[in-house]
Amino acid sequence: MNYKMIKNILGWILIFEAIFMAVPLITAIIYSESAVISFIVSILICAAVGGLLIMNRPADTTLYSRDGYVIAAASWIALSIFGAFPFYISGAIPSYIDALFETVSGFTTTGASILTEIESLPKSILIWRSFTHWVGGMGVLVFIMAFVSLSGGQNMHIMKAESPGPSVSKLVPRVKNTATILYSLYFILTLTEFFVLLFAGMSVFEALNASFATAGTGGFGIKNDSINSYSSAIQIAITIFMLLFSINFNSYYLLLHRKPKEAFNTEVRVFAAIVISAIAIISLNVYHLFPSVQDAVKHSAFTVASIISTTGFATVDFNLWPELSRTILVLLMFIGACAGSTGGGMKVSRIIILVKSMKNSLNSLIHPKRVQKISIDSHPVDSEVVQNVYAFTVCYIIIFVVSFVVIAFDNHDLITNFTAVASTMNNIGPGLELVGPTQNFAFFSIPSKLVLIFDMLAGRLEVFPMLILFSRAVWKK
Repeated sequence: MNYKMIKNILGWILIFEAIFMAVPLITAIIYSESAVISFIVSILICAAVGGLLIMNRPADTTLYSRDGYVIAAASWIALSIFGAFPFYISGAIPSYIDALFETVSGFTTTGASILTEIESLPKSILIWRSFTHWVGGMGVLVFIMAFVSLSGGQNMHIMKAESPGPSVSKLVPRVKNTATILYSLYFILTLTEFFVLLFAGMSVFEALNASFATAGTGGFGIKNDSINSYSSAIQIAITIFMLLFSINFNSYYLLLHRKPKEAFNTEVRVFAAIVISAIAIISLNVYHLFPSVQDAVKHSAFTVASIISTTGFATVDFNLWPELSRTILVLLMFIGACAGSTGGGMKVSRIIILVKSMKNSLNSLIHPKRVQKISIDSHPVDSEVVQNVYAFTVCYIIIFVVSFVVIAFDNHDLITNFTAVASTMNNIGPGLELVGPTQNFAFFSIPSKLVLIFDMLAGRLEVFPMLILFSRAVWKK
């Protein structure tokens, strides 16, 4: 384990976090808010600690796979611990555990909140909540790799540990250039949404918050009713962008290079089929609850996009919908977005691999001597990737079950507990019943909140980086 290199990277994380806090600091100055002091103090703390950690760059910059996983987990934990300071110091969230919950929810793009009243918060606090989504959406380590050479050309171990999906590939030979391309596409899409929302009638402040929250598929809003009070044009625009940010960013790169066949691959097509099918079924199931069929389709499409993209915005209280619609939404929570997107969940690509693997297992019972390989888009899936999917699924189920049992000690109802774990572990935000779209997570006990914090981090980092922290073998030199 290269402890000195890990310390150095953690230092860079905190320095960049100090830079990120300049966004809400400027907001606080513009609106003459007292929260300006909390951001100045937080920036100084992050910069001071980060500066101390990077003072002596290690001579050995070699990183191995286990180092990458530890760096990913430790970086996100440090980012959250220090990122909670503005909420706590300003008094916007008096409890540090609650402030940490809100911060982890922001950076992991979950959108689960402990706040009962949002509109009364300072604008700088609101912009920090939303901006944490944008920072965490593509990955803070990926962002840093676009600017800083962290490990002498061995950044792929870090990118694999942080990036969502069963496998991660480079768009170009150098990892730093890949990170730059990904964040360039991310920035362009975010900027495009910002101008579309401005044109649709949002103010600059509202459009910034909504764009940050949509791009990171996080869902922190600045109004108590989320997106419900905005116009239909704004709701439709956000629906479209939630889906756009749910697609693998590699597809956009391929489209720019005029490779539409590779861009619209199996995962994208399956994702589109799931979205269209879910919208159709839910629209038919809820049309009697709305004044017109158009309204039913609009709200169904928004809700499906919000859940499968794991954004968590809401235009209606879908907790009141019929059981069929609620069941479909819970299933969408687990499926999630495409690999390589800013969305959470198990990822469509993993579902495809699991289904194909199940099919192969059934066929092997009929034809035991036939050698069968799993292929996607005519390309065989490496056995290591398939094994990784199996391991991920087992670990995912174990964490889910343990979390579900632990928070049951709070004695809330079964659906509340189940969807609370599902929504945090899949980085969605709202669940059903007491954690529905019009509710929050404030009522959970401190131990349950800590469990859900772990679930949010485990879900965002694809389980393994958080679990590997508990392995004694990893910490041996």
